[in-house]
Amino acid sequence: MQTVVRRLRRGVALSTICLMLLCNSGCTLTGGFLSVLWTYLSFWETLPAVPVPALQSQLMEDRLWEDERYNRVPVLDPVEGDVFCVDPPSEDQVMRALPDSPAGGVAFLKEMQRNNVKIVVTPLVDRLDDCKVYPLVGPARLHHCHYKCEVFYDKTIRSYWPVPFTHTEQAMEVVYIDKDHLIRCAGPTP
Repeated sequence: MQTVVRRLRRGVALSTICLMLLCNSGCTLTGGFLSVLWTYLSFWETLPAVPVPALQSQLMEDRLWEDERYNRVPVLDPVEGDVFCVDPPSEDQVMRALPDSPAGGVAFLKEMQRNNVKIVVTPLVDRLDDCKVYPLVGPARLHHCHYKCEVFYDKTIRSYWPVPFTHTEQAMEVVYIDKDHLIRCAGPTP
């Protein structure tokens, strides 16, 4: 019973000393934060700011980057003459299409890196369909451009805990990328 009373007395004394020092030191840590938050809320008339973890922010930015550049089907103007694929996938698109991203590793427990990367792009399909009506586009032809991308790299796996080790092996992965796009059909020639 005496130890409980002694611990309680010690906790109250330490809390009182900390409270007195915080209030009299001129530090506006909690009060300053709350006043800035209240000013923000009253000016913008919105909810309080919520901190977002860096990983979640990076994942959102990556998803927007891919949607903007790679997940849309472009609609091109009519083209005269032969049509062939001239826009192979970029290195960024191939690396983003690889499964098992090294960004998901846990620091010091399992980290993976891809070093000495070599990408070989081979066109597989270059075909142009007949003119057809597509919703929200109108009459257009679908141009199929399919590529086989072989990625050769040195895969390095590191761990620092509980037993530090580094393992490096040569690896190869194959990714198939479709770069289909629509070409509007030209009207009848006079």
